[in-house]
Amino acid sequence: MTQRQRNAAIYFASDGYDPAGRGINGRRVAGESFLRGFLRHADVAEFVPLTPRSEDQALFARIAAEERPRVAVRPVPMRHVQQMAPLGTLFYPSPNFAAETWRRAPFGQAAWSICGITHTISTKGVMQGFHDLRMAPQAEWDAVICTSRAVLAAVLHQFELIDAHATMRFGAPPPARPQTPVIPLGVNCAAFAPNAAAGQGLRQRLGIGPDDVVFATIARLSPHEKFDPLPLYIALAAAQAQMPPGCRVHLVLCGIFREQYSRGVFEKGATGLMPAVGFHLLDGADPAERKAVLSGADVFVFAIDNIQETFGLAPIEAMAAGLPCLVSDWDGLRDTVTADVGIRVPTRTLAPRHAEQESFRHLTGVDSYAQYCALASAMTEIDLPALTEAIVALAVDPGLRARMGQAAQARARNVYDWANVIPQMQDLWAELALRRHTAQARAEAAIPRAALPVAPSPFAMFGAYPTRQGGLDEGRFVAADLTGRPGIAETFALRNYAGLGRAPERAETLALVQARVAAAGALGLDLAEIDAQTGISGITLDRAVIWLLKYGFLRQI
Repeated sequence: MTQRQRNAAIYFASDGYDPAGRGINGRRVAGESFLRGFLRHADVAEFVPLTPRSEDQALFARIAAEERPRVAVRPVPMRHVQQMAPLGTLFYPSPNFAAETWRRAPFGQAAWSICGITHTISTKGVMQGFHDLRMAPQAEWDAVICTSRAVLAAVLHQFELIDAHATMRFGAPPPARPQTPVIPLGVNCAAFAPNAAAGQGLRQRLGIGPDDVVFATIARLSPHEKFDPLPLYIALAAAQAQMPPGCRVHLVLCGIFREQYSRGVFEKGATGLMPAVGFHLLDGADPAERKAVLSGADVFVFAIDNIQETFGLAPIEAMAAGLPCLVSDWDGLRDTVTADVGIRVPTRTLAPRHAEQESFRHLTGVDSYAQYCALASAMTEIDLPALTEAIVALAVDPGLRARMGQAAQARARNVYDWANVIPQMQDLWAELALRRHTAQARAEAAIPRAALPVAPSPFAMFGAYPTRQGGLDEGRFVAADLTGRPGIAETFALRNYAGLGRAPERAETLALVQARVAAAGALGLDLAEIDAQTGISGITLDRAVIWLLKYGFLRQI
């Protein structure tokens, strides 16, 4: 495969890659990490961002210059997506890329491949997005990267439901699905190397003794969209009762609260359930604080019980920092945390029928997403005796912690560093190119823009609204008397198209047409004559003339 077949244009809007500027969440943190990993490790001749705004181009160029300044950056505006050629794959940082299949449709279904990736898949928007994707002109040379085997099982379950419904409704099986490979998220392991001085400083600042044991979590602190802390508190309290004299267990939570409700659950729960355990809340928005936590902790704990979580990037970062991991046996953690690097605590949910009403209430708008996730979490058990036993085992055995931490660091470096993950993604893009070229003869033909069923022209769909359509070729145009009123430039500014970021035509085009018609005097000009005198023709001329008519600069006679 050629280098360009292993490359992909990157759909780049800052919302998916800029946690510092747009706010920290898992999707943006993972997006920025992927981008920097791709820029640093991809075997490509150029970087091609597909961007909706010029500001996005500038941000991509800045990050590319920081990571790999010697590789050329060739930005492509989103409105000209076909200019990403000769690259044949578009990487989209979400599984919801149905809209991108419609953007591709006018150029032919096999014009390029589209590769999305899962993050959270429990939202109503993502689940609807998977349905929309199967109904859109998606093809088998497209892909949805699943970041864990658990996510793959979830995606395939929904695909089965969607395809069964489509077959029943339309009496024919749906087209081939996109590829669904399992490729994990990655990290830049070097960035998480522990800083002993920062770690020791944190322990001193928090009053943690040399024989005390710190269990730490770095996460968004939400009891309904991340993890319910109360079972962890109960287990820590039970473990503290088994500690030898002089050893105190501490829980350090480094994260962000989105609202006071969550803070109240975490703080009051700690006070009420584990008064003998050291409890510390730190600001997860501070990179220095996150570094200090990973450097000063003894164990990274991630007691996830929420369907919002899909992969669990934070434990990989902790592994890269050399920490053993104590996690729930849940979603992507079942892949990442092996027995040599930590302990997975068994989990249990109820059978599907027990939560059918929750999913339907969420779908129909009765329950919010927070309520939906919280209720599912409330019916998810983390084995408390096993969790307590694991806390005790790790707390009393520094040798075990050291062995697991060393193995964790090696596993993070050998499996989850972007240097090892990016080639897997490039292999996928090359495979998609092969599938696309093999199937090109039987691919669906291009769909003209006028025939796109999800985006008809407003003047086609709403053709019954106006008194009439067209008719600009039926008469002549004369200039109106502008005495006492603003000219085109002033009117254009008053309408403030710049504030919308989009104008129907350039002000200079409008002024040129009006000037030529005005010069013709009372006789005026017809469309053909305006074309001949200005070189403006076709749709552009029609759009200019109707604007000038709308604002009274021309009259049709």
